[in-house]
Amino acid sequence: MRNQEARRFRKYGESYSLLTSTVLNWYNLFVLMVKIHDAHQKFVNHLKNQSRSSATILAYGKDIEQLKNFLNELKKSQVQEITTRDLQAFMAKLQKEGYTPKSISRKTNSTKTFFRFLKINDFIVDDPAALLEHPKFEMKPPRILTKMEYRALRDAARGDVRISAIIELLLQTGIRIGELAKLKLANASFSSNGKAGELYVSAGESYPERTVPLNKAAEAALKKYLEIRPETREETLFVTKTGRPLLVRNIRTAIDRYFKLAGIRDAKVNDLRHTFVAHHLMSGTSLVLVSKLAGHKRLATTEKYLNLIQGRLEEPIKLNEL
Repeated sequence: MRNQEARRFRKYGESYSLLTSTVLNWYNLFVLMVKIHDAHQKFVNHLKNQSRSSATILAYGKDIEQLKNFLNELKKSQVQEITTRDLQAFMAKLQKEGYTPKSISRKTNSTKTFFRFLKINDFIVDDPAALLEHPKFEMKPPRILTKMEYRALRDAARGDVRISAIIELLLQTGIRIGELAKLKLANASFSSNGKAGELYVSAGESYPERTVPLNKAAEAALKKYLEIRPETREETLFVTKTGRPLLVRNIRTAIDRYFKLAGIRDAKVNDLRHTFVAHHLMSGTSLVLVSKLAGHKRLATTEKYLNLIQGRLEEPIKLNEL
């Protein structure tokens, strides 16, 4: 008798728990209707709390902002109203507007991450982005400049002392353009008393601090720039004519112009970094050392270049000969 009562009690308890869970889900769905604007802000705060990089937070935030604007056109303001068809329509609109498959894929990833966050936090019952597919696209391998190309680039910029120094540093040290823009005067030390010159690169959000060698070519170009550097209290290494920090977009625009003048097609600033990595691997520099100098977070990132240089091995190239 007691066992029957116990079983009946457990049954009632399970039914009550199921009923409670169902009621809470319907309460969240209809009473706690979450506006897309509020969900967007909660998502951005979540990324910040997860210590995601500022670049990631900015990119995801802008992607979801763009989605939010599209949904507003559909007169949808609550996250519970969004369907898979709505999201597919958004991606189709992007394609019509000329976005590349790669860009759409990134926005698809942002959208999936956003709705996964909403699902985990019970803001929605079903995830409309779960069935959203990434567009197919071919990943282009990094562009590796030939000797003739990077020498032509150097010649094209020879009359621009500041940009020449920037090109030389990017090519000879393999640092990122964002790292170069953040360099301070104190970060560069020149060779003296038999000790080689060095460049200190401070830690970023996704890479550790490191020190890279300054070879003769990089050191000579940098010294030449410092002779004409405007007098300013600004500690940033590369500055404008008015003494303000030279921004990444300014550097990118200037080097793109010299790529064009040199007749080098389909090349970007980051290709100078790719060239640094590839050429030193081709010269026989150890994979671990190149990875450390380039500031790669994972050795696997450096290993990917090995497939690019197969069949392209040339005579040994020393660091100061690039």
